[in-house]
Amino acid sequence: MLQEFKVTIGLCVKNTQQTIRQSLSSILEQSFPHELIETVVVDGCSKDETLSIIKKELSNSNLNYKVFHENSGLGQARQIVVDNALGDYIVWVDGDTILSKDFVSKQVEFMERNPKVGIGKGKYEIGNDTSLVATLEDIEFVVSFRREGITSSKTLATSGCIYRVEAIRQVGGFDENITGVGEDMDAEHRVRASGWLLCITPASFCESRRKTWKSLWDEYYWHGCGGRYLSKKNRGIIDFYKAFPPFAVSIQLSHASEAYKLLRRRVVFLLPFHYAFKRAAWILGFMKSTRNSK
Repeated sequence: MLQEFKVTIGLCVKNTQQTIRQSLSSILEQSFPHELIETVVVDGCSKDETLSIIKKELSNSNLNYKVFHENSGLGQARQIVVDNALGDYIVWVDGDTILSKDFVSKQVEFMERNPKVGIGKGKYEIGNDTSLVATLEDIEFVVSFRREGITSSKTLATSGCIYRVEAIRQVGGFDENITGVGEDMDAEHRVRASGWLLCITPASFCESRRKTWKSLWDEYYWHGCGGRYLSKKNRGIIDFYKAFPPFAVSIQLSHASEAYKLLRRRVVFLLPFHYAFKRAAWILGFMKSTRNSK
């Protein structure tokens, strides 16, 4: 007889030995009853100590866990979690995600109160990293996701999200053909289209951010490379005008004003330049991916 769980923690990782301990600690410190939590780990063939750290930490805990392997990308990794989840909900944790202690409790409570919600995204907090790049990235996400309630257009991504298992299975799960990024946008698009609501919830979390401009550029260049398949599969899913730097800067000017009112930190006025930098990386990644596919 299978053990009954309320929540499945979906931990999809690859080469995250520098940050995975913080993520695991935040899972193990959850106030939600541990006997109602299982953890499904999917490792993308890490070449560092990520998997050994995970196994050591979880084997010394009171959490049930299972470990799987994949070598085809995030679409397959997420789907392995969906296929093997025994809980009613999946809480997605990446190798750089740090949950507040009551994160799972608040997410489950929210979903139980709102049966029409298919995906709930927690609110970002500012992490402990003091580098300029990490601080600007934190501030942007804190401001963008601070208003609770239904969202009709915002991309939630998976980190810090709770998925209703019924909803994601109803739409066929994740697209395993997506080997890079975009598996989350694609899944959200189909969940929303099938009639489920997507919301920002009261739960909070933070992420370990990129610390250098080079690493930030590489991350968003990679996102751009992954955008081609997604845009081809779902026309209109990507708002290309938002990636155009001049438009991005104008939008971020208003965000900077809002951020200053919220945080009273002058560094927020660098947000337009920070955002334009990321969008330029995304555009170049998308263009290269498009050229290579011809």
